[in-house]
Amino acid sequence: MLKSHGRYDYSAIAKRPDYSFPDGRRLAVHFCLNLEHFSFGEGLGNDYGTNQPQPNVRSYGWRDYGNRVGAWRLLELAEACDLPYGVLLNTALYDYCPELVAAFSDRGDEIVGHGRTNSERQIDMSMAEERACLQEVSEAIERHEGKKPSGWLAPYVCQTQHTPELLKQAGYRYMMDWPIDDQPIWFRTADGPLLSIPYAHDLNDSLEVVTRRTSSQVLCENLIDQFDEMLAESARRPLVMGVVLHSFILGQPHRLRRFRSVVEHILKHRDRVWITRPGDICGFIESLPEGIVPGR
Repeated sequence: MLKSHGRYDYSAIAKRPDYSFPDGRRLAVHFCLNLEHFSFGEGLGNDYGTNQPQPNVRSYGWRDYGNRVGAWRLLELAEACDLPYGVLLNTALYDYCPELVAAFSDRGDEIVGHGRTNSERQIDMSMAEERACLQEVSEAIERHEGKKPSGWLAPYVCQTQHTPELLKQAGYRYMMDWPIDDQPIWFRTADGPLLSIPYAHDLNDSLEVVTRRTSSQVLCENLIDQFDEMLAESARRPLVMGVVLHSFILGQPHRLRRFRSVVEHILKHRDRVWITRPGDICGFIESLPEGIVPGR
């Protein structure tokens, strides 16, 4: 027998119990905007493809552009389209540019835990250090937003063997680190169930543009194809489509122009899909009877 993580059992999507999202919708779409901050001249978070000597001012400036310029463009897009975001936040931004975070939280966007900074990864931490990191992020969000975060996505989508237990102990209700499904599923932890919500690892704008060198034209065509195919399939089963945005990627003018067409295409079907935040998906799944969603 191969070694198993023990977190969930195999479940074929075509053989699961059926359900619908609020108002009978069958496809839930959530837009996750990554807002990240980096340490200058040290740590992770510069070029994915080629490591450059520190201080890598070109790459640091490219990332900082996302907070100074790109995120504000994506905010204007969301306001123009009445689009909710799940904001995946490095809490270092509360100190660096609190007005940026406030601009999103003031409009009701969900603040999701995304580490202290993308200059570090949980896999490089001891269990005690990881526990302290999760707690620090949770406390910072609660202090600024008035409530603890419900969800988590790790910097670099990186977990340790202990992460699900530590998330549960810190009060998190869902995570988006495991690219295993197009429906939410329950994970087992020693401290009780933890929900896994689909997040786009394929068609993630950062991976596509930075690592795979996908053009914005092709990326946006693929996002439209993804939506259209999932909308058609949702007649047979409920599905969740995550759309991933990074402020330094899709906040660039030429990419935003293409990405706007994706948003406009999705909004043409607004009466058929549930455009929502990941925390709202979590709350809905929690309301379903036990046995409907795999894993619990």
